Amino acid sequence: MIRKARGGAVGGRSPEALSELAEEGFGTFGIDVTDSASVASARDAVLARYPELDTVVTMSGVMLLEDLRDPAHFEVAATTIDTNLLGTIRVVDAFTPHLVRRGAGTFITVTSGIAFLPFPPMPSYAASKAAVHAYAEALRAQLDGTGVGVVELVPPAVATAGQEKVNPHALPLDGFATEVMDLLGTEPTPREILVDRVLVHRWAERDGTYDELVAQRSQALSMLPSRQGGR
Repeated sequence: MIRKARGGAVGGRSPEALSELAEEGFGTFGIDVTDSASVASARDAVLARYPELDTVVTMSGVMLLEDLRDPAHFEVAATTIDTNLLGTIRVVDAFTPHLVRRGAGTFITVTSGIAFLPFPPMPSYAASKAAVHAYAEALRAQLDGTGVGVVELVPPAVATAGQEKVNPHALPLDGFATEVMDLLGTEPTPREILVDRVLVHRWAERDGTYDELVAQRSQALSMLPSRQGGR
């Protein structure tokens, strides 16, 4: 997603979703973060319409099950890494020169509680989000002194994109959004935006609960087709 705080620009792959957002008054732009040419084209279109763009939110993500006992999982891993990690890097690279020239601005990357407490049925998703966390840390260090900040949003399971159908504990979107906006509005803005529900994930290692929680989450391996029926 690419978003301007005042007015609003949103980029995505779904024409239907973009059409709905356009009806709400957002500027909408088609973008495929797995395609460098698409990212560059979207960047040019966004900056032509919003030359004072000061905030870029990159939140590309796919969540796919993987059976690591089956070598065919590699295709899922490649898709996940290309979208979640390399997609983030493509968008950041596209807009870094603009924000640095401005001498002020913010990148907001979006990771996941799963970056810090893996969900075993989705290993590459966890790995990709952990990588985005590490990348954001390095990006923040390299942009120090340019006036461009880096903020990492770390969501728990949120009731969007069908999550509410498979996870009854998913956080309602309105509550999540309210908490996030409150945290973004604090001074100084935290480096990591951590809503209450994600704290158990973020600090599991520090709190000594990591092994127990990973073991609990490993029960979800029964979701994999090869594990159903006791196989």
